[in-house]
Amino acid sequence: MGTNRFTLCSVIIIILQVSAAWAAEESPCVPGKQSDQLVVTVTKKHLRHGTVLGKVAYTDSKNSTRSPFWSDDKHFVVRSDGTLTGIADEEVPILHFPKAPKGMKRRKRAWILPPISVTENQRGPFPLKISQVKSDDHVNKRIRYKITGPGADQDPVKLFTMDEETGHLYVTQPLDREKQSSYTLKALAELDGSAKAEDPIDVTIVVIDQNDNNPVFKKTVYNAEVPESSTRGFEFIQVEATDADEQNTDNSDIRYRIMEQIPETPDPEMFTINAVTGTMRVNMAKLDREEIDSYTLKVQVADQKGEGLTGETTVIIKVTDSNDHAPIFTNPSYKATAGENEVDAELVRMSVTDKDEEHSPNSNAKFTIVGGDPGNLFSVKTGSNKLEGIITTAKGLDFEKTSKHTLLVAVQNEVPFATALTTSTATVEVTVRDVNEPPIFETKETPVSKREDLPVESTVVQLTATDPDVARKQKVKYKIFTDPANWLRIDENTGKITVKDEMDRESVWVKDNRYTAIITAYDDDQIPATGTGTLIIELEDVNDNPPVIEEREFKMCNEEPVPQILTVKDKDGPDFTSPYSVSLQGPSNANWTARMNDTKMGIILTLKTKIPRGDYKVVLSVEDNQGLSQVSTVAVKVCDCTGEEPCMQNRTGSSSLPVTLGILGAVLLLFIVLAVVLISRWNKKTEKVLLLPPEDDLRDEIVCYDEEGGGEDDQDYDLSVIHHGLDNRPDKVRSDVAPMERSQPHYRHLPNNQEDMASFIDHNRKLADNDLAAPPFDSLLVFDSEGGESKAGSLSSLYSSNDGDQDYEPLKEWGPRFKKLADMYGGGENDDML
Repeated sequence: MGTNRFTLCSVIIIILQVSAAWAAEESPCVPGKQSDQLVVTVTKKHLRHGTVLGKVAYTDSKNSTRSPFWSDDKHFVVRSDGTLTGIADEEVPILHFPKAPKGMKRRKRAWILPPISVTENQRGPFPLKISQVKSDDHVNKRIRYKITGPGADQDPVKLFTMDEETGHLYVTQPLDREKQSSYTLKALAELDGSAKAEDPIDVTIVVIDQNDNNPVFKKTVYNAEVPESSTRGFEFIQVEATDADEQNTDNSDIRYRIMEQIPETPDPEMFTINAVTGTMRVNMAKLDREEIDSYTLKVQVADQKGEGLTGETTVIIKVTDSNDHAPIFTNPSYKATAGENEVDAELVRMSVTDKDEEHSPNSNAKFTIVGGDPGNLFSVKTGSNKLEGIITTAKGLDFEKTSKHTLLVAVQNEVPFATALTTSTATVEVTVRDVNEPPIFETKETPVSKREDLPVESTVVQLTATDPDVARKQKVKYKIFTDPANWLRIDENTGKITVKDEMDRESVWVKDNRYTAIITAYDDDQIPATGTGTLIIELEDVNDNPPVIEEREFKMCNEEPVPQILTVKDKDGPDFTSPYSVSLQGPSNANWTARMNDTKMGIILTLKTKIPRGDYKVVLSVEDNQGLSQVSTVAVKVCDCTGEEPCMQNRTGSSSLPVTLGILGAVLLLFIVLAVVLISRWNKKTEKVLLLPPEDDLRDEIVCYDEEGGGEDDQDYDLSVIHHGLDNRPDKVRSDVAPMERSQPHYRHLPNNQEDMASFIDHNRKLADNDLAAPPFDSLLVFDSEGGESKAGSLSSLYSSNDGDQDYEPLKEWGPRFKKLADMYGGGENDDML
């Protein structure tokens, strides 16, 4: 078959050359081949893909070296420069349309054909034949073949094509397995007129992998931390790479290796990596952050088990601090002085150094007193900079016990040492400075129990205080600092406390039967030191307080009176109080009964007979359970009422000076009105008395008649005149009832000297005008005009030498106040004053 093809090719070439020669003889300037025939002799074994067989000469009269050539035989290719190459007729798989076995009417639909394998990244030439489909009827019938599906008439369109005459399947461009690893097409065989010649078959094309992808790390840079104290084999990070080539093949089988370490000290192989997993570990236990604090590693990955394509990444390793350096005191010993009894006094500051990372737990110091302080008299703490130890006194030091202390202080870090290290120590010598200490009482509080009636000058207690400054040989004296009730006395030399004044358990200075006094003891140093102690006297109760009645006055009706409950109190303790007993004393038995209630702590007082209203005194004797008694008098106001009805309030004004002046003013007003009436009658003439200024002054008038009518209806009195004066005095307050109780103005007393009378009257008048508590309470009357026609030119006309003819004796029967007025105008006891 190969010989026939070669012969056919030779014949075609000869024909081409003859045609070219014929054209050249006809016109030497016509473009064309230089020869009509090119004979090439090649053995079959050398006829391979791409083998150069010869060169076709061609001219286009333009000296061009390249022209478009093509061959009608697909086994040969003519390049643009005329070079002829051969394409070996490679064997490709032939896929037959399945036939149904004899005797069966239909084929199987699910006919599985072997896949077609195509290597990715082929270089061509394209289209490249990869298979052929064939129908067994192609001998007797004209069959046309075609394909359909993704890669044919669907995206990616025309990646695969099929020769409709021969059924050859071609790929038109290189395939990429990583983009798509397989394609499934459907092959069709049709007769002329599109009639189906065969049932369609599925053609599967599998893309064969090539090692065309480098392995890639997931990160371009990895960061890791490794403690400087890490031992060999310490795992600190894992790097990871991937390969896009087909998995589980050599093309994706990757291996890791460290290519470079920067810096290479103290050893170029400080780290190692697992070639398969990418896990990195410490290889040398020689890391020292204080020398080198970071490393940079170049790590490579390669496929083909480490022999193929490669990729790289960078691993930056930070060496972290470990507590591998112990803190060291800058001075091995310190000295300090402490005052006696000083607490929280700073004595010394001790500094240390540490090579570990600054301000980290590895360098932060922690101090401990490890010796010389069995009594825990001192404390140590770390300063704010974490590199300083501060020694202070935790308790007061005692010079008399120990005058010097030697402390041993150790220093470590906040975290344990990473390796075995030596702990640094320092000594602190503390000298105690002697001071004058106050005397100390045997106990801070001294309780004693005494009867509250302990006699004066009796001993209460003997207090003792000692001076801790034994070497000074000082004398201790005593003094009472606080004694609220001033009941006690103390001997300043011995501390003996006696009773100075009678004590009383019921005193306000006693709380819960306890009386407290503060006692001081002081030495005789140039600057004395004072200590204090507390004396607590528990006072034992005695029956020194008789029972008393709380309610000392009340009101009661004389008709069907309701019994009164009186409460009994006793300041003594419960042993000397209830049950109480009561008895009436003297004439109180005649009208009253008294008995204790069921609790024996209250008295039921009852009025047993009706008595006239008035104020009464009821005398009762109340006795406690020990026989101590006291007579109490209760004031009872008896009213004319029944049951619980309260007594009516007596509205009679008090006898105070403001009230007296008010009454006098009212009487004086009455006399003024009577005088006006009398004057009118003496004139035997009816006059209209104008209380208002004449002409333009529009005021209300009081009209008086000189004849007696039938009563008030016949009197033409306009009562608004009474209010007119008040309406024109807005600064005055009017009230229809008695004003609220308030402080009264200070009225002057009646003077003995007549020359001071005018000043007395003027002063008290002004006070009365502004005294809201003075009656009358219903109005403020202003009389500023006596009328134009009045016979009395002024109020002074009422007082004349003829007043002695008036009889004022009947006024004395109205009461003491009117008697005084009668004496004033009738020539009584106040004649000399007027």
